[in-house]
Amino acid sequence: MSVIRRLTRLLPSRRRCALLAAAVALAAAGCGSDDWSSPHAKPSAVGTLAAGFTDPDAPPTPEATIKPRPGSWNDVRPSKGYRVVLLRAGEDAPTRTLAKAVQKWAGQVDASLKTVTAKGSHEYVPSITDAMNLKPDLIIAVGNALVDPLALVTANHLSQQFLVIGAEVAEPTHNVTAADWVGASYRGEGLDLASAYDPKTFTAERAGRAVRAGVAAVLHGITGIVLRVD
Repeated sequence: MSVIRRLTRLLPSRRRCALLAAAVALAAAGCGSDDWSSPHAKPSAVGTLAAGFTDPDAPPTPEATIKPRPGSWNDVRPSKGYRVVLLRAGEDAPTRTLAKAVQKWAGQVDASLKTVTAKGSHEYVPSITDAMNLKPDLIIAVGNALVDPLALVTANHLSQQFLVIGAEVAEPTHNVTAADWVGASYRGEGLDLASAYDPKTFTAERAGRAVRAGVAAVLHGITGIVLRVD
């Protein structure tokens, strides 16, 4: 910064101030950037699931649908440095609500969040690959258009955890978990939207609930299932 100060003495005062402000902003951005290139500790769950999240005497089987007791996930958050990619497609109101819920949750738990956006059908599969190439701890997918591409890709990448919010993959492998509710359970496979589908059910509160419950399940190894958070 001292070099910049010396150089700016040769400039008029207004340009000098503008250059200094830009330099300060650039330095701040560099210090706060998320560098995922270095290794980090394996993430873990901070806090425990309360009674009623699952039945300990009958743990969920693969592809099962469970309905956790409301709030049984509230005390769970990821450990420091949890790396998450928000994978999104579509600009419809439900998708925007879901994306905002993921962003809000990440800020609340201090997760490191990056976003990959598919802007057209030709980008759906490549966007999933781009998200995986970032090597996150978790990929959270929002947008009905991603359901079929996820079904195509995820079974071949079992080491990567995925969480689908507001929809579900019809036959998920153990690395694909979903959190949705009545009115949001789109399953893809070329099917029309279910008669119960209702965009009005995509509220900020319900979307946030789904994100927290879904992440809590993944952190505790309860994966490959669907959580209903009505």
